[in-house]
Amino acid sequence: QLHLAESGGGLVQAGGSLTLTCEADSQVFSSYPVAWFRQAPGKEREFVATITWRGHTIYYGDSVKGRFTISRDEVQNTVDLSMDNLKPEDTGIYYCALDLENRGTTLIRANEYQYWGQGIQVTVSS
Repeated sequence: QLHLAESGGGLVQAGGSLTLTCEADSQVFSSYPVAWFRQAPGKEREFVATITWRGHTIYYGDSVKGRFTISRDEVQNTVDLSMDNLKPEDTGIYYCALDLENRGTTLIRANEYQYWGQGIQVTVSS
């Protein structure tokens, strides 16, 4: 069973920055699309960003374009989400997800990802 783990969350003031890291316990992680989603209280899970093998394809959700950057390190077996100019509306639980079947057509829908981390809290104060 493959496991994903997120780290790097916390509390930050508006305008600040955080970097989240997703790490897997299997090297196979490095070859498949990995995405970040988030969920705020009372809201549906929202697509944030995704990156395919070697970064050939990268997509961002409209609300984070120009502020967030997704990247991956295939040696370290990690995917990072660098978040700048954070806003209170960025508050939520952030999840990383892996599409091990690699059959996702859009890469922005949660149901295209089979493995999920436990999630990590990001809180942006105003």
